[in-house]
Amino acid sequence: MKQGIADHGIPNYRHFMWPVLRAVRELDGSARISEIVEKVIENEGFTEEQRAGQYELSGGSILEDRMGFARSALKTIGALDNSERGVWSLTRRGHTATEEQILDWNKEVERERARRKKADDEAEALPDEEDAGGPEDLSDGEDADDPDRWKPDLLKRLQAMPPDAFERLAQRLLREAGFHNVEVLGKTGDGGIDGVGVYRLSLVSFPTYFQCKRYRGAVPSKEVRDFRGAMAGRGDKGLLITTGSFTRGARKEATRDGAPPIDLVNGDDLCDLLKEYRLGVEVRQVIRVAPEFFDQF
Repeated sequence: MKQGIADHGIPNYRHFMWPVLRAVRELDGSARISEIVEKVIENEGFTEEQRAGQYELSGGSILEDRMGFARSALKTIGALDNSERGVWSLTRRGHTATEEQILDWNKEVERERARRKKADDEAEALPDEEDAGGPEDLSDGEDADDPDRWKPDLLKRLQAMPPDAFERLAQRLLREAGFHNVEVLGKTGDGGIDGVGVYRLSLVSFPTYFQCKRYRGAVPSKEVRDFRGAMAGRGDKGLLITTGSFTRGARKEATRDGAPPIDLVNGDDLCDLLKEYRLGVEVRQVIRVAPEFFDQF
């Protein structure tokens, strides 16, 4: 790909479209902006001078600014999406894109921007329309009687996910919840650690290890003990996530005196979290599970 050279020898934003897309792929399909920036810098081998390059007037980083334009362009063409919490993720198109397609996509970006500008100009020229009526009903009678009737469908979809896909979903959820540098470690077997992320609380940060269990029944106390044992010597913050439930013994074991506490997320809690962060759950007039969302993991 031909590079457009500018300040400090830093390419223009078009050059960054493929590196940004590649970075999100290497970060398991979702990432915070800081993670994307570091991964692109690592992959592309930018010098210290280029990393320090700033605009004279604003003092902003040139590298980060052009990566920002690249993210926006990739979102415009439907290769990336971002949540309100600043987590960027691959779309179906982003999963299958090739580097050669980027050149064509650059043209598509410009066409889309021109189309949007024309549509905005035409909309401004139209007279305002009066409100046709009052607000629509937020739910039907059946949903009002049972607001959680969508959860069994969601749990069924979660339980059908391959183990590695479920781990990547947990990774995405933790990123949305404010964790940084979330990594799937690829551990398998009972008692293994599936991943780790860094949770920042004001000036303090600490690693949190997580394990994912696709259960239809209840997770026993043995699983909690094994998970705690796997964490020994690595950290004392653990999160056990399941699509099922936890036995009474497991809940007691998670908070046993003298042992590092393990936070438990059962299937019902997991559904609520996915709904809160709008991950595979669309909240409109009624709550609907979006099965196609889980195919990307």
